[in-house]
Amino acid sequence: MEGFLEGLGTFVLLLLAVAGLLVGALAGKLTGRSVALYAAIGAVAAIATPFILAALGVTVLAAGGALLVVVVGAVGAAIVVGIVRALSKKA
Repeated sequence: MEGFLEGLGTFVLLLLAVAGLLVGALAGKLTGRSVALYAAIGAVAAIATPFILAALGVTVLAAGGALLVVVVGAVGAAIVVGIVRALSKKA
């Protein structure tokens, strides 16, 4: 896990945050909900997804490079934003 954290670096974390912000803002815009709230959820989810996968033992991310990590983060953000949308719709 430490090697994964060292390998990511600050720039990739910034890219993850931007990707999550974009995914969340797009979801907020499409659903007519709070763009800022969805963007914040997306950013947190995008940053957390690679760390969660690394903790689960998915080590292929480190070998895939920054682009793969950002793509996985964006997909993770989309999934989490979708879950939040589904849960908030039922409430």
